[in-house]
Amino acid sequence: MADTTFRMFELAQQGLKCSQILLQLGLELQGKDNPDLIRASSGLAGGLGFTGRICGALTGGVCLLSLYAADNPRLYLMIDELVAWFEQQHPSINCYDIIGDDPKQKQDIAKCGAIVALTFDKVKEILEQQDISLTGDGND
Repeated sequence: MADTTFRMFELAQQGLKCSQILLQLGLELQGKDNPDLIRASSGLAGGLGFTGRICGALTGGVCLLSLYAADNPRLYLMIDELVAWFEQQHPSINCYDIIGDDPKQKQDIAKCGAIVALTFDKVKEILEQQDISLTGDGND
């Protein structure tokens, strides 16, 4: 976990946001690089483009599950599990409600970092429960 936390900090220092960090970590576990995917996922940050709506850690986590399990018939059950878990952890799925500030003005690095780390761990847990290799292509 310490290595993952340090890597998350490095990615944040490079300017990556919550959703981008989750996907970058997943790609790195697979030994892949996809700058276009990382760039595209920037629109999820700050709650759907810094509107404060659905948390980028949640949407990024859903994208990460899909990256690994797009062809898996249980994908939507995995997404449902992630969303249910996220709803139990936070007062809302909306970025604005979770961090309590306008995401355009300020991001709570400590709070957001913890949410991203916990979401990454939950995604890994869900994938492992489905016997999906974290280092493979998700088609196990």
